[in-house]
Amino acid sequence: MDDRFVKVGKVADLAPGKMMQVVAGERRLLLANVDGRYYATDDTCTHEDASLSDGSLRGALVKCPLHGSRFDVRTGRAMEEPAEVDLKTYAVHLDGEDILVDLTGPARP
Repeated sequence: MDDRFVKVGKVADLAPGKMMQVVAGERRLLLANVDGRYYATDDTCTHEDASLSDGSLRGALVKCPLHGSRFDVRTGRAMEEPAEVDLKTYAVHLDGEDILVDLTGPARP
């Protein structure tokens, strides 16, 4: 496997419709399973310093627990104010049962 990818969990750790915080290198990431596809974004809301993994996931939208901003975990796009800045996203790859994240660049839509 490419050295850019860092193991952050196992497929069994994250059921569809669920999300969790993972640490990769020095980054806190939000890892989400949307209909069997895995997505990774920064875990910190771009509006205020709040952990998105403490919020809620409905479909592909994560809601910040602090002020209610919503982000699309597939693209990182800020969908609802007060947040106006998109989240950084990361490419996710499955290697057998391992979930790997590429920390070197943004995910491709």
